[in-house]
Amino acid sequence: MSLITTPFGSSTTADEVAAGHDLTGKRAVVTGAASGIGVETARALARAGAEVTIGVRDLAAGRAAADDIGATTGAEVRVAELDLLDLNGVRRFAAEWRGPLHLLINNAGVMAVPELRRTPEGWEQQFATNHLGHFELATGLHAALAEAGGARIVAVSSSGHHASPVVFDDLHYERRPYDPWSAYGQSKSANALFAVEATRRWSGDGIHANSLMPGGIMTALQRHIPAETRAEWSRAPMLKTPQQGAATSLVAALAPEFAEIGGKYLEDCAESPVIADDAETTPVSGGVRRWALDPEAAERLWEVSRRLLDDAA
Repeated sequence: MSLITTPFGSSTTADEVAAGHDLTGKRAVVTGAASGIGVETARALARAGAEVTIGVRDLAAGRAAADDIGATTGAEVRVAELDLLDLNGVRRFAAEWRGPLHLLINNAGVMAVPELRRTPEGWEQQFATNHLGHFELATGLHAALAEAGGARIVAVSSSGHHASPVVFDDLHYERRPYDPWSAYGQSKSANALFAVEATRRWSGDGIHANSLMPGGIMTALQRHIPAETRAEWSRAPMLKTPQQGAATSLVAALAPEFAEIGGKYLEDCAESPVIADDAETTPVSGGVRRWALDPEAAERLWEVSRRLLDDAA
């Protein structure tokens, strides 16, 4: 089967993807939208007429982002407190939602936390933030997504998933040495697997989920990366602007080519080729590992995640 393509590519911007879409009456939630590609995702959706809620950990930063979006689009953006490590807060956000939800953009994340940090539940922080918090949010919003009739979930993954599959025997680094990049990679593989299993479970409710690699963008996500490494990355020829980095999220959210299609991994505004788990890669290699789309691993991750969160309730 051929890969799904769109008219867009690596240099396309989020606004270019959204152009021509009338999202009046559509409601969207974008997590981590106080800066970076999140705010550009929210801006493009708001400019197209969507009723956008940005879920942020820092309300002051969120209000500043909403004001900036309003100044450039004329749209009013709702700001809600949403800390993905605060499970009660995540559950409260979902419980207080009223009416349909057409688009859920799971964009927030942390990268390469240098030392092992655990949540109060004992979970490794990157896995807890990037995967478990978003998992609880999406499952809590299931009824609202189903009510929309044709909802899409967008899980922002990363080429960082090449660093590690989900290691079910030691998710939280209790028996193996902690490594910032393998922990990040595990969490990003989990994002892709979530999209696979959410589609399998929820497509009958009209809900489809896809994951994606936004590209290399210099944002606050790299705050834990050493300054010399950030400086080296900033000179990379393939670096994208935040507007370009948000484009693939908008393709997953809006492009007709991905209507009623889920479980895919996108990059540069198109479906990514699948590569072998043992394939040699470089930091700029494309493709998605088989382990990040494996249906058995996706089902197991869902069940493990549900059990962890239920035990923590």
